[in-house]
Amino acid sequence: MPKAKTESFGDKMERLNETLRKLDDRSLPFDESLELFEKGVSLVKEARAHLAEAEQRVTLLTREGDEVKFDGGAKTE
Repeated sequence: MPKAKTESFGDKMERLNETLRKLDDRSLPFDESLELFEKGVSLVKEARAHLAEAEQRVTLLTREGDEVKFDGGAKTE
């Protein structure tokens, strides 16, 4: 069975921003606002988990004491 495509961090943030825009509409019924709020909280948790995973990856790649040089993407031959 093929692996489901994971949503990127940027996609999560876009969905969160859209949810916040909808919540900003003060004419929404309470139940709909509450549902949107729950969706927003879930998206924040997902985004935090995504960031925590990225932080772990960076930590593994840059183990303490190892120097990582960044050349701005320029290739050296």
